[in-house]
Amino acid sequence: MTAWLGVIPFVIMLLAVAAGPLIPAVAPWWEKPWVQLATSLVLGLPVAITLISLGRSAEVGHSLVEYVQFVTLLFGLFVVAGGIALTGDLAGTPKVNTLFLGVGALLASFIGTTGAAMLLIRPLIRSNSHRRHRMHTVIFAIFTLANCGGLLTPLGDPPLFLGLLRGVPFTWTLQLWPEWLLVNALLLLTYYCLDRALMWDEDTSLDVVEPLGVKGLSGIIWFAVIIVAVALVPSLNLTAIEAGHATWYDWLPLREIVIVAAAGLSWVTGSRSARFEHNQFRFAPIAEVAAIFLGIFVTMAPALHLLDEHAADLPISAVTLHLFTGGLSSILDNAPTYATFFEVAQNSSAAVSATAAGGAGLVAGVPVAYLAAISTGAVFWGAMTYIGNGPNFMVRSIAEATGTQMPSFIGYIAWSGRWLLPVLIADLLLFVTTSPVSRGIGAGLVVLLIVRALLLLRGRGWGVPPKVPDRPRRDQPLSPEASLGWNPRLLHRSSRTDQPSVSQITDDSVSQ
Repeated sequence: MTAWLGVIPFVIMLLAVAAGPLIPAVAPWWEKPWVQLATSLVLGLPVAITLISLGRSAEVGHSLVEYVQFVTLLFGLFVVAGGIALTGDLAGTPKVNTLFLGVGALLASFIGTTGAAMLLIRPLIRSNSHRRHRMHTVIFAIFTLANCGGLLTPLGDPPLFLGLLRGVPFTWTLQLWPEWLLVNALLLLTYYCLDRALMWDEDTSLDVVEPLGVKGLSGIIWFAVIIVAVALVPSLNLTAIEAGHATWYDWLPLREIVIVAAAGLSWVTGSRSARFEHNQFRFAPIAEVAAIFLGIFVTMAPALHLLDEHAADLPISAVTLHLFTGGLSSILDNAPTYATFFEVAQNSSAAVSATAAGGAGLVAGVPVAYLAAISTGAVFWGAMTYIGNGPNFMVRSIAEATGTQMPSFIGYIAWSGRWLLPVLIADLLLFVTTSPVSRGIGAGLVVLLIVRALLLLRGRGWGVPPKVPDRPRRDQPLSPEASLGWNPRLLHRSSRTDQPSVSQITDDSVSQ
């Protein structure tokens, strides 16, 4: 297997993840976990066997160990979050919705984007069940809860957990709080103004129908256990094992044992009503993630090796690393993309020079500026598409199951390109570039984004919908046809037209 041929299974695996749900003839089969697992095995086994035959079994071992650690964390957070349910009902006003998203963005850094999304998306949708326009709320939930909110700790997003496994200190990402604050604040301001513009003709006088409450509070204990385990409990000591002087406890995956135990105790002791009645819990989403990422972790080993060999030849800087990581995180998946460019940064000339000088300015062998650029690129840009981060798919599936219309793959990119991409460009200019001119342009862009958001309140910006008929009241549920909404797998719209697409919103607002 030549170096470049070895990358082909990795590319095929990522293309399958991207295209499988979108091709009508393939989508029904691709959704089955056994098909996803079979795809991972068909592509991954030949790669593993070839690497072992070439004497590179350590690469296979590293990939499998990191896969187990990665999936174990997602599994633990998914199971524990599934046992906690927010009950009650609030009128989905812009203030309430924005507060929901803001709290969720903060929680995402500590209970994971998966945990925050699973915990809050159902009550958020339920609170807006009387609203005619709900799609934008779910989209901004993907932006914040499922992605941009998870920057502050390794628990927040899978890429950062991979960084922890590679030696990044647990508390290091806390220093990225200015980037976190800028991106999430701009998104929340934009959402608030957009939500107000979209509900200009809707009745907002509804009171709380049912008092707010929480079921399954014991799950908070198990969340705390997982957080402590990730921060303090060691896992396999691969360095000692490979060096040949490992003791018996170096072979114990203590961290993963604690996480699985916490998930099991949450399952046994938690509220079944919260898990199954309110959250309608099922294992299918996490089974899909586990099946797909098995193939990704194994097949990306040759790609990582190739990048290691050619890292010194790449045009490496903080800006290029941010753009490479962010761009690929948008169209592939942010976890393996982070791992790939983490390795590139570790082998860059700047890292080699810093190591020779004593290691000053390095974190886990990566220059600090490079690590910050890679981290923000992977976390923030993973929100650009449905396939950028695992929770994106989960949120979309839950929304569609409740009858909320969601855009197609391309339609979602239109939304993220309009509302998210300018925010990410501002973050790049302000925090990744070092030129005063670039940072000045970034500051100007921030001002323009604030002005654009505020103009929505006056009906002068994109996002003002056309007049629509009076909405049904809470005691008048939607017809079965209306509740079905739109299925992106069919690549066409149903008869429901109460939620305009991005293009409809733009055209109507311009005509007005």
